[in-house]
Amino acid sequence: MAKNYPHLAMPLPGPKAKAMIERDARVMSQNYSKDYPLVAARGEGVVIVDVDGNRFLDFGTGIAVTATGHSHPKVVDAIKKQAETFIHMCYTDFYYDNLITLGERLSKRGPAPGDWRVFFANSGAEVVEGAIKLARVVTGRQKVIGFYGAFHGRTYGAMSLTASKLVQKRGYAPFLPEVYHTHYANCYRCPVNKESGTCKLDCLDLLTETMFVHTVNPDEVAAIIVEPVQGEGGYVVPHPDFLKRLRELTRKYGILLIADEVQCGMGRTGKLFASEHFDLQPDIVTLAKGIASGMPLAALMARADVMKWNDGGHGSTFGGNPVSAAAALATLDLLEGGLIDNAAKVGKYLMDISKKTLGAHKCVGDVRGLGLMIGLDIVKDKATKEPDGATRLKIIQECFNRGLILIGCGKSTIRLAPALTIDTEDADIAVRILDEAMTALGV
Repeated sequence: MAKNYPHLAMPLPGPKAKAMIERDARVMSQNYSKDYPLVAARGEGVVIVDVDGNRFLDFGTGIAVTATGHSHPKVVDAIKKQAETFIHMCYTDFYYDNLITLGERLSKRGPAPGDWRVFFANSGAEVVEGAIKLARVVTGRQKVIGFYGAFHGRTYGAMSLTASKLVQKRGYAPFLPEVYHTHYANCYRCPVNKESGTCKLDCLDLLTETMFVHTVNPDEVAAIIVEPVQGEGGYVVPHPDFLKRLRELTRKYGILLIADEVQCGMGRTGKLFASEHFDLQPDIVTLAKGIASGMPLAALMARADVMKWNDGGHGSTFGGNPVSAAAALATLDLLEGGLIDNAAKVGKYLMDISKKTLGAHKCVGDVRGLGLMIGLDIVKDKATKEPDGATRLKIIQECFNRGLILIGCGKSTIRLAPALTIDTEDADIAVRILDEAMTALGV
């Protein structure tokens, strides 16, 4: 059966979209620069329909959020039923069933052996803040280490750990003290990995032989926070040895390991937790984005022996809202009911055809990822792999004009982060549009 998308009825943006953009310019805080003028009216599965009736294939999913597609009927039904029952009670002071049920289900799926506990909040930044506080209070230590390229949020603690783009921190100092950064496993740029598949782990040597020798006493480090697959940093997949050795180092020095799975978790990589691809057993996990298919919810998971707050030392008024919890339970049903497997299967197909078709273009320096978390590295030259952000933007804009929604990450990466419901035909459409856009631009 032929897909009825993408379908563009007019040059973009259409008249209604132009009018709304003008309204936006008059009253909204202008701290977000948009790559192209999309004004959404409704979502249907993998499709976004704009206010002028144009239909787009969505490979951005609200920054990897609508994991089950836009307005999945089962998620919508769960939201409606809960909203008709009660909308808010504040779990800080009271109990309700569906949040306890969600906590039970997540704790059973913890990415390491033993008992797990769950704390709910509203966003990824909030659970990162919670993870920092928890690590400090339970260890009695102050220092926290993150990685260059990482994005953990824009609240002060999370922003202090973020090291993705200068603009995200410019003008906001001073930041949280006792926060340090070291090098992530940029294996796609490492000639040793490309030539032999082995890993020298020079990146972690910079931590152990430089930072731990000259600037940071490892016995004073509460936690190291790492994205098992970096998101905003460029959809970077580390060599398995990187995370294995990192876990060994943290255990050696009694440092808690926090896996930030806000973007790479909840089935995005073809497993519930991206950590599972690497047999990584963290002490703390942060989840958000895809956890509730678009409703505001986040989860801080920790081993039971780690989840030991001082009573009243942390909380959240709206965290674990019953309507969001209902959406999350429906989302988890769908993920465990086949969407995680679909992400792995269709993700492999998308990776294969992207490497074959898009990798042939002179501007594509690398195609990498896991499941439906795939990055196309746009470069000036395949040999030097010099990032080309200007060309990346042109490609994204050209794809929009052809009916495909994409967003960037890193210095010059295009991320393919569709709903986990896509099929191989959707993958074919997206790759065809990208191929045509690159060809039209002569790149």
